[in-house]
Amino acid sequence: MSEASRQSLLDRHVTALRRCRLCPKMQKPVVSGGAVVSRVLLVGQAPGDKEPVLGRPFAWTAGKKLFRWFKDHTGVDEAAFRSRVYMAAVCRCFPGKKNGGGDRVPDPAEIANCAGWLEAEMALLQPQLVIAVGKLAILQFIPCGKLDEVIGLAFPASFAGHRFDLVPLPHPSGASPWPHQKPGRVLLPRALRLIAEHPAWRRSVIQPGLALTSTLR
Repeated sequence: MSEASRQSLLDRHVTALRRCRLCPKMQKPVVSGGAVVSRVLLVGQAPGDKEPVLGRPFAWTAGKKLFRWFKDHTGVDEAAFRSRVYMAAVCRCFPGKKNGGGDRVPDPAEIANCAGWLEAEMALLQPQLVIAVGKLAILQFIPCGKLDEVIGLAFPASFAGHRFDLVPLPHPSGASPWPHQKPGRVLLPRALRLIAEHPAWRRSVIQPGLALTSTLR
């Protein structure tokens, strides 16, 4: 398939995704990172309450931390990342708040509904590297008991019949101390190095801006 054909199909996919109304408890609008043709796919958990207003995934505090990780360890800033990596999620709408405070965890039916969008993206983009951010995202691909057991490693994985390399990351929530204490502060840089050295990352993310390679460390 030509790049132009893939881009056209992805444009249509994202347009249909933004119109999705399958889950009545999910708060609209659907959040999408846009139709970015890439062999690298990031899968988050679900948008927070700021993302629907700002119109992009990882748009608030957690996003600032996530993009700082990538800038510090791969040399790729937020603008370059958003323009070169397809950004997906387990669920694409804000789930709403729990009665006791905090964001509601999507229920199994909502996760299953949104899985169809991810299946289509896998078939269309055929990513070679998938970055799963947060435990809910990681669990869609591999078992995950403790973060210590999966962060800092790459796994052969598959989804909807498509095979790829999976690199899990912790969620960059400010409420989680895991990335800032042992073993997280050792394992997180290791995971980001695996991403930076992956051939798909270098082809899809670095090669469009070769000057970035000089900032790798």
